[in-house]
Amino acid sequence: MAIVRPFKAIRPDKKYADKVVSLPYDVMNREEAANMADGNPYSFLHICRSEIDMPEQDNPYELCVYERAKENISQNLEDGVFVQESKPVLYLYKQVMDGRAQVGIVGCVAVDDYINNVIKKHEFTRVEKEIDRINHFDICNANTEPVFLTYRDNKKVRSIVEGWISNHDSLYDIKTSDGIEHVLWTVDDDKTIQALTEIFGEIPALYIADGHHRSASACKVGLKRREENPDYTGEEEFNFFMAVIFPDNDLKIFDYNRVVKDLNGNTPEQFIEKVKNAGFDVAEKGKEVYKPAGKHIFGMYLEEKWYEITAKPEIIPDHVIDSLDVSILQNNLLGPVLGIEDPRTDKRIDFVGGIRGLKELERRVKTDMTVAFAVYPVEISDLLSVSDNDMVMPPKSTWFEPKLGSGLFMHKL
Repeated sequence: MAIVRPFKAIRPDKKYADKVVSLPYDVMNREEAANMADGNPYSFLHICRSEIDMPEQDNPYELCVYERAKENISQNLEDGVFVQESKPVLYLYKQVMDGRAQVGIVGCVAVDDYINNVIKKHEFTRVEKEIDRINHFDICNANTEPVFLTYRDNKKVRSIVEGWISNHDSLYDIKTSDGIEHVLWTVDDDKTIQALTEIFGEIPALYIADGHHRSASACKVGLKRREENPDYTGEEEFNFFMAVIFPDNDLKIFDYNRVVKDLNGNTPEQFIEKVKNAGFDVAEKGKEVYKPAGKHIFGMYLEEKWYEITAKPEIIPDHVIDSLDVSILQNNLLGPVLGIEDPRTDKRIDFVGGIRGLKELERRVKTDMTVAFAVYPVEISDLLSVSDNDMVMPPKSTWFEPKLGSGLFMHKL
């Protein structure tokens, strides 16, 4: 059963919160981060992407980058930009995007739950990305950004959350430049905290929605600290890491689309014929953007025209992974027709999050790519099913929006 517990968060003083909050570290490159933080010394990008405060280096993972992040945290605490709670608390975190709200609980979850698969995964991680956040968390002595978790909606939790929001004023209510509203409430009542932690103690599993590298890194920092402190009791803060935990019914997964550099030696006519022979019905739709209407239907943009390509029943297997649209596209078209055998490493393919819109697929085809595929979004039930079966989603399967705001809370180890 899942452990969720309060913590003494480090967070912005109320008057600085709107200046501190930023996008997560992994949704932009160095140049974009520097531009976003330009003219704003309070931006959390000076901590989660602290290389922007240093001369550009050949290796962005030099230890001095993480030392700079640690210095920036200390300076913000000294200057009163950040404060630390005097007692362990939970938070309620509401995000509103295009009129749709999701409300999560901010607390700490257990390293042992990650190890024992109470916190379930659906992606592989890359060692170099793990090492980056291991160094960041370890040197900063804090989980600087939360993991995005979900759970099957629970009426008891929802009742407590809705009741607290109805009867308490928010700590922050911020609207960021991307139009996302971020609202935070402090849950500091011991009985309410106990009620929530006891309910989660009855919930059999939490699921990583976004943040597999942060989760793996936080776990490895915890294990490292255990080795350094062989007399640890299990109650030390390094045995836990920070998460925002949303009910699955609140969440929306966006499409994660594909663009490919060339047609693998085929003319457009040959390529379309091979798509048909690979098990797809192909219908030309013209120049108007075509959005897939449902599962097993794809949009394809080629030579300034959109096509609807529909998987025939014979290529839709009865398998939790292989029946996903991203798998059907990979296993029947991208691999055998276009020669993209490993989408994780092949330089001829790129991935475009659905938040950018289908016009972005057109733009890429007109600039640096040849063909684009619009994919119907994975459903949250698919993600939970894959995780429950201890399986791994194909790469670039899910794109969650809105992204968690970074800088609203940190967990000191």
